[in-house]
Amino acid sequence: MERLSGKLFMTIKLVLAGCGNMGYAMLVGWLKSAKLKPADVFVVEPNEALRARAAALGCAVAADAGDIPSASTPAFVVLAVKPQVIREVTEAYKRLGNGATTFVSVAAGTPVATFAGILGERTPIVRCMPNTPAAIGKGMMVVFSNSLVSEATRTTVADLLSASGAVATIDDEGLMDAVTAVSGSGPAYIFHFIECLTAAAEQAGLPAETARLLAMQTVYGAASLAAESKEDPGLLRQQVTSPNGTTAAALGVLMGGDRLKTLVTEAVEAARARSVELGK
Repeated sequence: MERLSGKLFMTIKLVLAGCGNMGYAMLVGWLKSAKLKPADVFVVEPNEALRARAAALGCAVAADAGDIPSASTPAFVVLAVKPQVIREVTEAYKRLGNGATTFVSVAAGTPVATFAGILGERTPIVRCMPNTPAAIGKGMMVVFSNSLVSEATRTTVADLLSASGAVATIDDEGLMDAVTAVSGSGPAYIFHFIECLTAAAEQAGLPAETARLLAMQTVYGAASLAAESKEDPGLLRQQVTSPNGTTAAALGVLMGGDRLKTLVTEAVEAARARSVELGK
């Protein structure tokens, strides 16, 4: 047990279970945005190196959930561990179930019913699907809450998650498979597009370093423009496409026979179907 004191126990607002890439990114976001203070957070992380970096931020840390004193009842427990170990980790927090503590999970593919089965049917539970850009504060965080989560708590959770990016809410948990397929897996689709555009640029004769820069900056700039513009992406596309010009020639290939739309739709459906399988 490290950086713990009786006084600190009474000030803990949030327990962060897991301080790997996603957990650490969320923690840094909370502290940088001043949504939480270091004294508000108790980090449980068995890996010594990962635990040390949380301690370096001024947070109380421990290797095991058993080190959380029985007198402490945090408002939130954020479960930021991989789906493969989520059930085992959740078991360690059973004493906080069926009470005032709201559990927030960022583990992909694990339904609310699984947590309720472990923690108790009267446990407030929020399921969140983040994506990797959350690591730099530009993620997409989609949440579903069970009926035991109050409106005020939902607002607080959304505010905490906003430190990692945009936050959207869904009322049908069944849509989480679609969320996973679009925003959860989506960054990989974009990374692959950058790979393809880079390869095409090299094929067109550009040096490798220049090709990579052009591909990455073009995707970044276009996405930023689409996000900041009030115009629909379809209109933005039309505005940059001159009749019989170079862009029109390229779009004739991508859009001909709905080629790209069909490919992306098939990809998203494949990811959604796999998400359904993994959730069974």
